[in-house]
Amino acid sequence: MTPFQSTMTLTHGGTMAMLQAAIAQAEAMGQPQCIVIVDASGELLGEIRMTGARFLSRKSALAKARTAASTGAPSAAIPEAVRQGLGLATGGAVTGLAGGLPIRVKGALLGGIGVGSGSGDQDVEVAKAALTAIGADA
Repeated sequence: MTPFQSTMTLTHGGTMAMLQAAIAQAEAMGQPQCIVIVDASGELLGEIRMTGARFLSRKSALAKARTAASTGAPSAAIPEAVRQGLGLATGGAVTGLAGGLPIRVKGALLGGIGVGSGSGDQDVEVAKAALTAIGADA
């Protein structure tokens, strides 16, 4: 057993590149968004509420990002049958809403991104643009 391991982390530069790419995609779609990026432990790295985005969508975007970081899977992968129970048990920290994607680079889970204020498909599209900006795994 080894007492330590080497890990990759998302830098502030990577976080900013993701935010810029997500903003550009949201602007191109004409849909202002709340965008939240967290590290692998769910701690906030960066966020923005674009002008015109719904302020309550910031909370759902954070839950989407944390869900993706915690599970290593898209937030929408939470089974429908347990979504409500998980949401209640975690005080809203876990959600099954679309728009949360894990941030993986070379298979390593670095965190999660959550996007909210558009439709689920729009939220995912903006999150994917952010992942592409840093060369994250698809």
